[in-house]
Amino acid sequence: MSANQTSDQKVRVGIVGGAGYTGGELLRILLQHPNADISFVHSSSNGGRPVYEVHTDLLGETELTFSTEYSDAVDVVFLCVGHGAAKKFLEGQKFPATVKIIDLSQDFRLAATANFDGRIFVYGLPELQKEAVVNAENIANPGCFATCIQLALLPLASQNKLNAPVHISGITGSTGAGQSLSETSHFSWRDSNISTYKLFNHQHLHEIRQSLGQLQTAEIPAINFVPYRGNFTRGILITAYLQSNLTLEEARALYNSYYQAHPFVHLSDVNPHLKQVVNTNKCILHVDKVGDQLVIISMIDNLVKGASGQAVQNMNLIFGLAETAGLQLKPSGF
Repeated sequence: MSANQTSDQKVRVGIVGGAGYTGGELLRILLQHPNADISFVHSSSNGGRPVYEVHTDLLGETELTFSTEYSDAVDVVFLCVGHGAAKKFLEGQKFPATVKIIDLSQDFRLAATANFDGRIFVYGLPELQKEAVVNAENIANPGCFATCIQLALLPLASQNKLNAPVHISGITGSTGAGQSLSETSHFSWRDSNISTYKLFNHQHLHEIRQSLGQLQTAEIPAINFVPYRGNFTRGILITAYLQSNLTLEEARALYNSYYQAHPFVHLSDVNPHLKQVVNTNKCILHVDKVGDQLVIISMIDNLVKGASGQAVQNMNLIFGLAETAGLQLKPSGF
């Protein structure tokens, strides 16, 4: 499809894995999207059931039912399946090359895995490489923590200013673990509780370093990341800091300049809070200087900008739609 599509152009959409958290979030967004027509919502375990029986908040919003079949009569397919499952799915289900694939798993994010069965997957972080996304045939949607952290660090990498070890702490809501029940996602464990996991070894560090290396010509320093499980359902907040000779004014000018053409990233002069981004496709950044330490706070909704919202943002860019189409989502407030 051409990048010159009119605003009334319809994009025919298929969703695979529609019963999970990211599938549900994608449905909520696309049902209100002015240019999207949902052709099928696949779920191998819910075939024939109304979508609103699984995503109960969609009662009265749609009469779609889950399908056990796939259709080639679509323009784009979103893969809302688990890590490893996207690759297996595409091995068994062949869509025509004209059908775009936007994958929300980690299967095709790294350069070593981006070429699969003749499909080239472009890493879909618009704030890193919007032109590549616009011209992409297939998208590997970034991880949620990866998105939040990269948006905190990309401006520095763009000017070779990541020249000291970076220390990051980040906390994520329980939906980041997916819908399948586990000990650490069970309500009685998660409520009134907090814990670390995958210290210095989170899987998203690979794509983070890959992206930073696209911008910074100097060697990328150590990135020391401590993730936390939060006792709330959605949202990610990270705090990154590193030694820097930039003044606060220089740092803020750098961030404002880098993100001036990116509609979903906003700089806050005051310390922000997570409810400002929950249920939106926004990333809010706060840049501060404490002694010789440059401090960057970054926050997103893990299911929206960290997953389904960013996937729709990529769809908009690929099909020549307004980047913000269907994504004028309002924060939850109090």
